Amino acid sequence: QVQLVESGGGLVQAGGSLRLSCVPSGRTFSIIYTGWFRQAPGKEREFVATINWRSGVTSYADSVKGRFTISRDNAKNMVYLQMNSLKPEETAVYYCAASISSIPRYDYWGQGTQVTVSS
Repeated sequence: QVQLVESGGGLVQAGGSLRLSCVPSGRTFSIIYTGWFRQAPGKEREFVATINWRSGVTSYADSVKGRFTISRDNAKNMVYLQMNSLKPEETAVYYCAASISSIPRYDYWGQGTQVTVSS
């Protein structure tokens, strides 16, 4: 089992920045991908970014490319999502998720952290 805890959400003005953190615990050695997803009120959950825990290769949704950066600190066993130039429509609950499959399948999820971007 893998447990995930997110932090770093909050209220920020449009154009501002936030950094989200995710701490995995449990069978962390089995994690291959850690991703960030978000769900806005009344909308489907959507992919934001992912990182291969072992190679560091990253992938982003087109909507956040150039503004968001996913990174990992293997020594601290943490994953981060740096979010810059935030937009009001990016207000959502942001979730950290983990995949232990080489083909990403996110079976483990955190509780989420609220990000609110004011206009």
